[in-house]
Amino acid sequence: MIEYNSASFQNSQSYPAVLHMPGEILDKILKWCFESLPDEILVGIDVNNKQKVNQQVNEAFRSMESRKDLFAGQDFVIGEAEIVNRGDSYSVHHLPEDWTDGIFTESRGARGGRFTHWLHTHPNAVAIPSHQDADAAQSTHGVDLILGVEFTPEGPLGWYDNVEGVRRPLGKNEHQEREDREPPRGAAGWRRKWWKKKNQRQVLGIAPTGHSIHGLELIAFHKSGVGVNVVLVDDEGMPYGWPFTK
Repeated sequence: MIEYNSASFQNSQSYPAVLHMPGEILDKILKWCFESLPDEILVGIDVNNKQKVNQQVNEAFRSMESRKDLFAGQDFVIGEAEIVNRGDSYSVHHLPEDWTDGIFTESRGARGGRFTHWLHTHPNAVAIPSHQDADAAQSTHGVDLILGVEFTPEGPLGWYDNVEGVRRPLGKNEHQEREDREPPRGAAGWRRKWWKKKNQRQVLGIAPTGHSIHGLELIAFHKSGVGVNVVLVDDEGMPYGWPFTK
């Protein structure tokens, strides 16, 4: 979480707004995600109306192009998360009837739910919004988040990263990154590099489903198309690793 927050701080000028997410909430979402592999999950997220964001932290992460009222709940720390659906990429955005109240459902879009923010997972795909994700976000009053998860065994769909966009890893392996930067020499070198990437990837942990987790990414975006900076905070609303310096 410290590395993620450090990257959020260093790149703060690229974002017009900040979302404050407790590490405890993220841990809960990761648990649901790992228990549901290889399916996607949809998580509804609400803010804690009794906990405003720390203004010192907000100021530190504020950009020159900051917008104060970009999304609903912007002044509050996230306080609640509930898993509301599980399925494939075509069905996961549609809420089961248990999570809709039947009032103004059509005006709320396919999700038709009560939550301020929404998060869904991208199993074996980068955390970059698809066209379908962008469409679903149009009914979100807050922000949409995507959690990308790289895992094996992959099943019929392998790791997909041929997508343009800013990627935000939740963790990194410095030793592996140094090896990846080393240029391969000759055809044999390219074969070894490809084989190593496919068969000797780092393992962050083993999911309850038996899948090996190789990578995690987390991003947030607004329905207007702009990215939203995510800061992971503790129970007191302070970022893990605080304070940060440029």
